[in-house]
Amino acid sequence: MVDRRTSDLDADYTEAGFGNRIGFGERPVLNIVDLTMAYLDPASPLYAGVEAELAVAKGLVEEARKHNIPVIFSRVEYEPGGADGGHFYKKVASLKVFDRGSPLGNFPETLQPGPDDLVITKQYASNFFGTGLAERLREMGCDTLVIAGVTTSGCVRATALDALQNGFVPIVVADACGDRDERVQAANLFDLGAKYADVVTSDEVLAYFRSRP
Repeated sequence: MVDRRTSDLDADYTEAGFGNRIGFGERPVLNIVDLTMAYLDPASPLYAGVEAELAVAKGLVEEARKHNIPVIFSRVEYEPGGADGGHFYKKVASLKVFDRGSPLGNFPETLQPGPDDLVITKQYASNFFGTGLAERLREMGCDTLVIAGVTTSGCVRATALDALQNGFVPIVVADACGDRDERVQAANLFDLGAKYADVVTSDEVLAYFRSRP
């Protein structure tokens, strides 16, 4: 067995055939994943310190709207007590901050859905699970889902994987996605880029948006 503890990680994965770029498609949709006060309020148990990522996501939304690229926001909400959250609600005790009526489930003032944006309310990690998102994207003619938001190890990762499995190109915007720990962030971006998504910078996405007809 190869001792990969001493090997160059990038080179090892590249030589094994991981990490190919899929490339941007022709009909993108921007998906802002769960950027709500639960991750932005220091008093919240889910606070992730992602103010910088929020600012980058805001820039993506503004540029998408300029070019008539659809924008979809997602948020989490549970019945009080989490009866609709199943084992996920039991596994992560802090999900109770998303019980209906909690202000931590609200979007921040600086990044609110617009009148033409779609808002998805969900109970599980993936934006696709139980929401009809795949069908909506097909109705829009989407072939590329550009993903920003939180957390990279949780709902961003799950949404990117399901985008791939539903036939959409998943584009994860590294500097517009955040997590509660930089080590978790780095590991998940690496793994997403190796196996499931194109991991890119916001500058690449902005240039892509501006290139649209």
